[in-house]
Amino acid sequence: MRDEMDEDETFDEAYDGQDADADLLEEELRRAAGILDPVPAQLRQIAVEAYALHDLDARIAELTFDSVVDAIPVRGATDVPRMLTFRAGEVTVDVEVTGDGLMGQVLPPQQASVEVLSGPQTGAPLTTDDMGRFTYADSPAGPFALRLRTGREAIVTDWLTV
Repeated sequence: MRDEMDEDETFDEAYDGQDADADLLEEELRRAAGILDPVPAQLRQIAVEAYALHDLDARIAELTFDSVVDAIPVRGATDVPRMLTFRAGEVTVDVEVTGDGLMGQVLPPQQASVEVLSGPQTGAPLTTDDMGRFTYADSPAGPFALRLRTGREAIVTDWLTV
């Protein structure tokens, strides 16, 4: 490898041409896919409209407490649950994430539908009890957010990785 480079040429300079080749190949493949298997214009329009209007009116719940950042760790404790608090106006959502799943409570206590978002599919909608509590049996892997629908509004939490 060293023999192929001149003494004055750096490693980055030797491989700049390969990045350009990869970009050209990617562009060619995109054009070929567009010609051989184009996305129908109507389907593209529906997808754009659905994405643009998805939860357009949802309020964003701000993360106000995260035990990883805001709490003092207990010495010797292992497998400690992560505690999160989100706030959107008068609504607060407390969540405890463990390896067995998550538990949460909507405050003030109220009926709400809760969805755990973790990629393109959403989990089965959960319903809070009379105290505003809910549980989700699967521990979120990777980034996740919560979408709550109360009688008056939709609320979406920030995305977090556990």
